Amino acid sequence: MPAMAIPPQGPEPDRPQEGAEQPPREDLPHPGPPGEEAEPGPDAATGTTAPDEEHAAALREAEDRWRRALADLDNLRKRHARELEREAAAERARTAAAFLPVIDNLELALSHAAADPDAIIEGVRAVRDQAVHVLERLGYPRHAEEGVPFDPARHEVVGVVEDADADPNTVVQVLRPGYGEGERQLRPAAVTVAKRE
Repeated sequence: MPAMAIPPQGPEPDRPQEGAEQPPREDLPHPGPPGEEAEPGPDAATGTTAPDEEHAAALREAEDRWRRALADLDNLRKRHARELEREAAAERARTAAAFLPVIDNLELALSHAAADPDAIIEGVRAVRDQAVHVLERLGYPRHAEEGVPFDPARHEVVGVVEDADADPNTVVQVLRPGYGEGERQLRPAAVTVAKRE
């Protein structure tokens, strides 16, 4: 069997000596100057930005939402104040209108001042009853009961008297009626109370 011919080889390339500086290769990235770091850029594979840019964008978005919420809250507060003012004005008008018939009847009674005194007294009493009824419709019933036990929530003691016919600590006389009750009390009744023996 004939021996295989080995092709002739050219001269061996020069091998760099150990420790010698080698030229940069074109297929590898070149580092920057020593001590200077490369700036982060978008990830070539995913196209995302650096984490610092994402955090800054999220912070800007949160601040924008916060400012919008503050503006909405301020607008809501102003609108609520306007509605509350309108409602209070409407309630005052309804209350004043409820008393107009009382004023009309008082003026009618005054126009008959020269008439029979007994008739005038009856007319004034009727007007008073009408005003009491208006207050009751508004949620403030009248309290002027005598002989009932003293209740510090409904009565204001302006005097203490000895009365053999009254039980101790009961209302003997109402000097000024009270109106309303509980949290809707306009004023307590001013009363004198029987003394304990």
